[in-house]
Amino acid sequence: MNNIVWHDHKITRAERSSNKNQKPCLLWFTGLSGSGKSTIANALDVALHERGYHTFLLDGDNVRHGLCNDLGFSDNDRVENIRRVGEVCKLFADAGLIVMSAFISPFTSDRRMVRKLFPAGEFIEVFMDAPLETCESRDPKGLYKKARAGEIKHFTGIDSPYEVPSHPEIRLDTSQNTVEECIDSLIAYLIDRKLIASK
Repeated sequence: MNNIVWHDHKITRAERSSNKNQKPCLLWFTGLSGSGKSTIANALDVALHERGYHTFLLDGDNVRHGLCNDLGFSDNDRVENIRRVGEVCKLFADAGLIVMSAFISPFTSDRRMVRKLFPAGEFIEVFMDAPLETCESRDPKGLYKKARAGEIKHFTGIDSPYEVPSHPEIRLDTSQNTVEECIDSLIAYLIDRKLIASK
């Protein structure tokens, strides 16, 4: 690292976001498998796109097909997975985008690591607070069944812990709220924090 020097860009982060008439931020969706992270993040992405905002969505499974396809699911690999994703999210935000990420991200320290990459108010932790019973009953990918059968090791919520966020900016329970209600809450938060305009 001794011979690597940071190169400043002539176009600033603020100029890039101003050109898009929005403020950059990262909505970090965290929660158990089946809690609705990808569903709600995708729905928010569509809602913001329809309002004319510039967004990008990073999904846990998709990222593991490319950027993180060399990583497994050990604790160390999970940490590195989130570190890489956090840095990519920061680059997208530096480009002036509203970024959404849907990752189980079970460890508080990892989520804190990503938060520290962003200016105050730009990291928005969205805790998908759906009960394990609800997530397991959905089991959209059949992973809980495999984990219960011992076919998958280190599965979050079964034999690997999930550390519940203590003070998330937003808490959503998809066992109680519809997709539309969740999106309304997220849009209201973004408007209230003046990250997007009221329309």
